Amino acid sequence: MSTSDVPRSETARETVLVDLALQGGGSHGAFTWGILDRLLEEPWLKVEAISGTSAGAMNAAVMVSGFMQDGAQGARKALDSYWELVAESSRFSPIQRSMFDRMMNRWTLDTSPGYLMMDLMSRVLSPYDLNPFGHNPIRAFLQKSIDFAHLGEASIKLFITATNVHTGRGRIFRNAEITPDVLLASACLPTMFQAIEVDGEPYWDGGYAGNPTISPLVRESEALDVILVQINPRERRETPRTASEILNRVNEISFNAPLMKELRMIALLRQAADPGTGEGRRWAEMRTHRILTDKLSDFGASSKLNAEASFLHMLKAEGRIAAQEFLTAHGEDLGKRSTADLDILLAEC
Repeated sequence: MSTSDVPRSETARETVLVDLALQGGGSHGAFTWGILDRLLEEPWLKVEAISGTSAGAMNAAVMVSGFMQDGAQGARKALDSYWELVAESSRFSPIQRSMFDRMMNRWTLDTSPGYLMMDLMSRVLSPYDLNPFGHNPIRAFLQKSIDFAHLGEASIKLFITATNVHTGRGRIFRNAEITPDVLLASACLPTMFQAIEVDGEPYWDGGYAGNPTISPLVRESEALDVILVQINPRERRETPRTASEILNRVNEISFNAPLMKELRMIALLRQAADPGTGEGRRWAEMRTHRILTDKLSDFGASSKLNAEASFLHMLKAEGRIAAQEFLTAHGEDLGKRSTADLDILLAEC
């Protein structure tokens, strides 16, 4: 029986307001695609707000735009269309799996000539040298997939994070402020793309400042349940030894650090907050949940640039499975209690 065939409860469930916090991670964002696809099948779950960074920002904006058109079904269709565009573009990309990787049934690009050449060039030349016109194919996909002119009218609140190059601080963009440039800024890896200018300021990937940022969900949303979708590996079983492996692991740690710091801050605020009224009540009563899998770490960091249709659809399927496992184990907890104990993070500091 597939996850989509799992029987629903015979009695209608009371609506639960939830916020979503979506991490970035390149092509691994297709895992989040699967999670959203499964959650959107549940009519009792009402998404109040979404915070997203990088690929999480793309998923968030596409989902909200589609939801404006035709509710949950429109959101699912919009996500399907967006990721199909990404997959279609990979057919003409010079970055493809090598014959060796295909024979070994691996999704990594570690032996891909195109990937190895790009990796080498990025260490000696900047994107201003390699891509002087700042071309990014994702821009066209975003323009086809998102109704930017009406995002400000959406019922679901959006919070998109990008990192200011000059100050190093994160900036949170809200619905009416979101443009293709804002989303590209949130996903702008500095070794691959030129900084994206928004309002005259240059921005890099939001993961350096918040991956994703949680605090606006607490301050500006009515929902008390936050579901965090994590796709950056928390741990690696082996010590990285090659230059590429070391750099990739440094990036993973860097992109996870702001999130872990913010979760620890939230755990402390929950203990100290006045549970009376207003913002203090929200900090004290916030309920946290996480959907994640350790399987993504098996694919290797280079697979984040693998946009083959078969890989993306496999990740989507994994996301649906992870979401179904979460709903089976914790669906009844939503609206009642946390399933991710943030207080444990205090002991890890």
